[in-house]
Amino acid sequence: MRTILLAHVKRIVIKIGSTVITNGAGLDLKQIENLCSDVQQLRQRGYEVVLVSSGAVAAGKGDLGISGRPQTIPLKQAAAAIGQSRLMGAYKDALRPHGLKAAQVLLTRDDLANRRRYLNARNTLMTLLEYGIVPIINENDTVVVDEIRFGDNDNLSAMATNLVEAQLLVVLSDVDGLYDCDPRLHQEARMISEVARITPEIEALAGGEGSDLGTGGMATKVNAARRATLYGAGTAIINGRTPHNLLHLFDGHELGTYFLPAIDPMAARKHWIAFTKKPRGKLFLDDGARRAVAESGKSLLPSGIRSIDGSFDRGDAVRLCDLDGQEFAKGVTNYTSAELTRILGRKTSEIEGILGYKYGDEIVHRDNLVLRT
Repeated sequence: MRTILLAHVKRIVIKIGSTVITNGAGLDLKQIENLCSDVQQLRQRGYEVVLVSSGAVAAGKGDLGISGRPQTIPLKQAAAAIGQSRLMGAYKDALRPHGLKAAQVLLTRDDLANRRRYLNARNTLMTLLEYGIVPIINENDTVVVDEIRFGDNDNLSAMATNLVEAQLLVVLSDVDGLYDCDPRLHQEARMISEVARITPEIEALAGGEGSDLGTGGMATKVNAARRATLYGAGTAIINGRTPHNLLHLFDGHELGTYFLPAIDPMAARKHWIAFTKKPRGKLFLDDGARRAVAESGKSLLPSGIRSIDGSFDRGDAVRLCDLDGQEFAKGVTNYTSAELTRILGRKTSEIEGILGYKYGDEIVHRDNLVLRT
């Protein structure tokens, strides 16, 4: 069954967690060598491979005398500055005997939230794949701050899956997959082999925090799977410390947890709006406008907006909320917050008379709008 599910896959994003390639002393070079050997074999089978690798902070924190996770962003940035070159050096050394070359791609959320930079990043990655290079993506921890963080590389890997138009996301972890209860506490825990749809019940099974070396636990991996599957890519969570599990997955072995792609996936641009572009404000809509947007597939007009919150520019993402403050959609606004303050509640025919110009009738066009899933 697993072989059938993976039959259409040509391009893969592989997320490698810190706990997979590090140990108490720093980078686990043997693990990296094993993974790169698997990557080479996948390439020989005709797959294109993009890596999203954690490990820079874990590789560099020893020089700062840090044990456990760095507690401040400056410490994390310093550890990443030390460790990132070591991480890339390890990958390059491990890929070289297989005739493969690596390219470092460091990103912040700002890079992907801006549509032009997003497309530039995609073009770069596609060119690297065209030339047979293995892109290795990581968050640019050296310069990142809270406002432009992805939060964790699980989240980044889901965005990368959309970015490179991959058909499969493989999340390598230090656990075998998603269980029906915490296997660390319950010996009778049973692994869930396949998930057709990520429900609140599935999310609840994922639990909470990760390890000292990583920023994400199972919850962030399931959230990444939700985002990737809504784009239309299947997602597999498997144990990356078990030798050659990557190859076993593509050999059809029933291992880990496989999340099926959505039956009706989002278009790439709508997925970008939903999960990559960070919202800058809120629009509060009356019941008529909410129904028009949520139930009838209409664009948002100024007459249905009762109030706004936040400061935003034209082209920014905003949350669409009902009058009780419940978010039901997200979209890209055609007007700034200052402009909206002047035209909210007014008819479209009045926009030009009030502002002296008009970008269009719609505040948020339905093509730039995504309902909350």
